[in-house]
Amino acid sequence: MSIDTRTRPEPSATPSSSAAATGLRAPDDVARLRVTGPRVLHSEWVKFRSLRSTIVTIAVAVVVIVGFGALAAAVVSGDLAQPSGPGGGGGDGHGFGGADPTSISLAGMTLAQVIMGILGVLAVTGEYSSGMVRATFAAVPRRLPVLWSKAIVVGAGTLAVAVPAALVAFFVGQAVLGADANAALSDDGVLRAVLGSAAYLAGTALLGVGLGALLRHTAGAIGALFGLLLLAPGLLPLILPSSWSETIVPYLPSNASAAFTSVTPTDGLLSAGAGAAVLVLWVAALLGGAAILLRRRDA
Repeated sequence: MSIDTRTRPEPSATPSSSAAATGLRAPDDVARLRVTGPRVLHSEWVKFRSLRSTIVTIAVAVVVIVGFGALAAAVVSGDLAQPSGPGGGGGDGHGFGGADPTSISLAGMTLAQVIMGILGVLAVTGEYSSGMVRATFAAVPRRLPVLWSKAIVVGAGTLAVAVPAALVAFFVGQAVLGADANAALSDDGVLRAVLGSAAYLAGTALLGVGLGALLRHTAGAIGALFGLLLLAPGLLPLILPSSWSETIVPYLPSNASAAFTSVTPTDGLLSAGAGAAVLVLWVAALLGGAAILLRRRDA
């Protein structure tokens, strides 16, 4: 008896089963895992909001904005209660010895700008110090979407917190000052100063992102941020000729922002629109420089 030894055809495998057998992914799986801008943005948002340092830093900034504003208003209102005359605190209601009531309520912004800048620095340098940046760039080899996503997340997140904090600080400060010596949100320049202060905090956070991506070192980036925002405006007029100082100092980020965060214009500063444009250029220059180096350097 003869036996048929011819090989019988095996049933054809389905695309999914053959892909699984060879270790390859089906087309729908590949599409699901494709790196896209919105997915990188979502990933950076998850990293940003899940860090304990983010929550703590934002909470400290809010306390500083509202608390320092209320404290400054309380000090000023106590001065106003003293009798008028030499050494007294009396005045014209909105004078406060030259201080404007809106600026008093926003007194915490000076310290909050550094806090928000540090938040931007840590959003970048934290990954470099932990080594997680290698995994991030392995998942997103083009790298630049990571930088843009960090900037969007940090800037939008800071602005979302700074706007209500600035409004609360303003209303609390004006309530502490009292009805006879406060400002209204509808007064000329007041709303611009309040919202401009919140926008400036978002700008300082973006400056921190740019410096963090440029230097890739937490201490160095924070030191550079501190020098740019606080030291340079007071130091440059002392070491530069007056003609140079008058030309350069108004274009520093903190001085440029004072043009749109103050109710009344200050001599020697830019206009409100020019100050906002200068701040945008500072942010664009730092982020642009960081983008160029990010493409050229190793992780």
